[in-house]
Parts: sequence; C-alpha cells; structure tokens
Amino acid sequence: MFGDMMGKLKEAQEKVEATKKRMDTVMVDEKSSDGLLKVTLTANRTVKIIEIDDQLLEDKEQLEDYLIVTLNKAIQKATAINEAELAAAAKDGMPSIPGMDQLFGK
Repeated sequence: MFGDMMGKLKEAQEKVEATKKRMDTVMVDEKSSDGLLKVTLTANRTVKIIEIDDQLLEDKEQLEDYLIVTLNKAIQKATAINEAELAAAAKDGMPSIPGMDQLFGK
C-alpha cells in the first residue's frame, strides 16, 4: 500500500511539472481600457509582448501608469489561471488517503 501511495505521489508530481511546462504555452492578453497598450504574458507570468500606441510615447508618466495598471491586471489573470491549473493537476494525481477528504472538503 505504501509503495502504491508513493507511486501515486510521484505521478501527481509529474502531472504538476507537466502543467507548469504547459503554462509556458498559455497566453494571457490584457489591454488598457482605451486599447492604447496591450501586453501578453504566459500563464507562468513571463512577459512576451508589449504593444504601445504612438500616442503614449509622448507622455512618459502616462505610459508608466498604463504599464503598471495593465501589467498588474495581466499578472492577476495569469496567476489565477496558473493556480487553478496547478491545483487541479495536484488534486487529480493525489492518492486517496483515509480521512483526508474531510480536510480538503471533497
């Protein structure tokens, strides 16, 4: 039984690792409310693309504000996707341990 449980834990860990790799291919787009700035991140929160409308290049402070707001929104979205996917992968691969269902609300 213990060996079987260890095998299931290893399998769960492999699923989590595979999910982490897959999150590098999941893209999250966010743009400013007026569409002048667009950012694309992976679900692992790596910035891939930043598109800036020429209008924003005239005002450094405004551009900085746009970047902060838009990047933070994109990071929040990416984090939510990342956490949900990793939690699902970990839960899916976990062995059934008596009494654990009550702890985790299954």
